[in-house]
Amino acid sequence: MLLGAVIGVLLRRRLPNHHLDDHARDIVRLGAGLVGTIAALVLGLLINSASSIYEAQRAEVRQIAANLILLDAVLDQYGPEAKPLRSLLRVAVDQMIERIWHDRPASENLALYGSGTLASEVYAGLHALPGGTAVKSALATQALQLALPISQARLALFEQSSSGLPLPVLIVLIFWLTVLFASYCLFSPVNPTSAVALGLVALSAAAALFLILEMVEPFSGLMQISSAPIRAALPSLAP
Repeated sequence: MLLGAVIGVLLRRRLPNHHLDDHARDIVRLGAGLVGTIAALVLGLLINSASSIYEAQRAEVRQIAANLILLDAVLDQYGPEAKPLRSLLRVAVDQMIERIWHDRPASENLALYGSGTLASEVYAGLHALPGGTAVKSALATQALQLALPISQARLALFEQSSSGLPLPVLIVLIFWLTVLFASYCLFSPVNPTSAVALGLVALSAAAALFLILEMVEPFSGLMQISSAPIRAALPSLAP
């Protein structure tokens, strides 16, 4: 954006006077007003959408933590036969945190789903729990009902953790803002006061873009969603 302002200053110095008459000034101002309106609408929609996604994913993380605690409590009530499954569940949760929060380099990441993964072993173990009594059968059924939304949320969070903002949208938005700043300096001379004002406006617009980029990538960066709710559930799982 500041580069756009510099381009506007250079064009003002290089263009002949008849290119900067009142007619050109009116056209540029009207066009800049249209572009500014479009850019403001897009920024508002992006901030609203990114905020909604961010809050939904944070709520999903808390729901996963709650379901994990409930699942472990059900397996604990089931009896000692479920203790190996609880231990496997703890390892699977550790792996899930590493995958979603990128705590492990991509080259070391294990498969996310399919046969042979820890999640599939936990799910298979839940299916293999012996019924025996009516109480144990009910507990096994309840454990499966809790495991299914955990698996669905885990896969959804992993896919969303690397989605990000589409690059063409970001490029077009930055282009609009750059054009706006060029138009600001095309007809008006820049003095120290106006230069400071341009810098603050550019900083404000850049801060809005920063917030959008942070919220659409909620598992990294300065505004990352905390994994503390899920990590807090780990001590309750059987070691």
